[in-house]
Amino acid sequence: MKEKFCTPAFILDLATIEELVILLTHQEQREHEESGLSLKVEDVMVREVITLDEDSTVKEAAEIMNKFEIGCLIAIGRGKAMGILTERDLLKRVVAEGKNASKIKVKEIMTSPLVVVEPKMELEEAVKMMFQMKIKKLPVVEGKRLVGLVSLTDIARFQPQMIKILKQLAMRQVPPKSIKKVIDYYVV
Repeated sequence: MKEKFCTPAFILDLATIEELVILLTHQEQREHEESGLSLKVEDVMVREVITLDEDSTVKEAAEIMNKFEIGCLIAIGRGKAMGILTERDLLKRVVAEGKNASKIKVKEIMTSPLVVVEPKMELEEAVKMMFQMKIKKLPVVEGKRLVGLVSLTDIARFQPQMIKILKQLAMRQVPPKSIKKVIDYYVV
């Protein structure tokens, strides 16, 4: 079966990237260019990603999420990252529907195909992608290998410049409800 990854090249075009750069003030943009420093996804990503087999039960997944105090897991099948299981998936597709978590397999409720980014991607591009795709977590792959995970929360905590960009994006367009909660909490 062919692996279904959505790569940045298919989601962001040059115009979208340019639009994000315009959000920076002229002075901030000059400072960014003069310093030669640009943040990449690999600068903020979590490198130790917890995974589980897509044939595991949802109950097993919830136990792992509780044990490690995390909000998502990457589901692996046939040696590849096949999907992501988030707390939201558990609430919407199991709890709200009254399903038995011991009988439902992760692959039945995970979000798939994965939307992924590469470690060398500009952090600003990753934020724009999160807004466009209405997601808060992006698995990071190098080639076909899972090497990390970056979340909107990681980004918001990491860099004051990203906070400015998040504020400006939130002012220009209404962020999805789930992303707005993160912005209101961390960016206020």
